[in-house]
Amino acid sequence: MTFTFQTKHDHSSCISKALADAALICKARGQRFTKIRQLVLELVWQSHRPLGAYELLPAIKSAGFNSAPPTVYRALEFLQEQGLVHRISSLNAYIGCSHPGHQCSSCFLICDQCQLAVELESAKLATAIAEITQDMGFVVQREHLEIVGQCPNCQSVKGSVSADSGGESA
Repeated sequence: MTFTFQTKHDHSSCISKALADAALICKARGQRFTKIRQLVLELVWQSHRPLGAYELLPAIKSAGFNSAPPTVYRALEFLQEQGLVHRISSLNAYIGCSHPGHQCSSCFLICDQCQLAVELESAKLATAIAEITQDMGFVVQREHLEIVGQCPNCQSVKGSVSADSGGESA
């Protein structure tokens, strides 16, 4: 696992790394990493919360680009095809890929309180899935797991609220 449920940190290093990785990947594959694609990737990486395409529109418009939904969806589709973002199906939203360029299964822990999402890269999980699917004779085309619950930060907030109230209900 390369990222934990941090509520506050400087996202500029995440953004810089994501943009640099994307430029290298696109160049190696002969793909164009256009300004709109760069902007969309940068916006996705500004937090570790999945964002819907419509949430990106105001920032895209203020940057002077065509803010029509198809423009954003095309950029997101390109970024997804290049392995630079993942689509969180349950939220119809997108999040930056923590392991760009790797062929990996995507598994996310998603907090239902604060909406932070963490991408897991676990050899144990990958092995378990491979063993189970092989035992069942199932051929995997794509792996995508979304595990929803509460992150440690939200659990501690909830726990302190319960402790403050003395466990009594109104």
